[in-house]
Amino acid sequence: QLQASGGGVVQAGASLRLTCAHSGPIFTNYITGWFRQAPGKEREFVACIRWSSGSTYYADSVKGRFTISKNNAKKMVVLQMNSPNPEDTAVYFCAAGPTFSSIARDYQYWGQGTLVTVSS
Repeated sequence: QLQASGGGVVQAGASLRLTCAHSGPIFTNYITGWFRQAPGKEREFVACIRWSSGSTYYADSVKGRFTISKNNAKKMVVLQMNSPNPEDTAVYFCAAGPTFSSIARDYQYWGQGTLVTVSS
């Protein structure tokens, strides 16, 4: 089970930190990813991280601004959002699965979303 938290209202250029807490065992070959869905738009990939190696992958739209990291002891994945802009406004979801992928259907487990609103 995944629990995403940390959403809220933030001004453009400020920072926000989202967390994804995992309950139950984490398979070392699994990947945790972040996706987002803005109103009226398709769900889109943001970033993912592999638990075994820490390898990361980012969408071009967030590369250089967002950072994904993990804490093995706390079984938590963090998405640090720096310099967000209004286009980053969306419901953010975390998900887990066995494939290092940007495709939502490759992820088996999903948490509930957390709303991020970036004001200009």
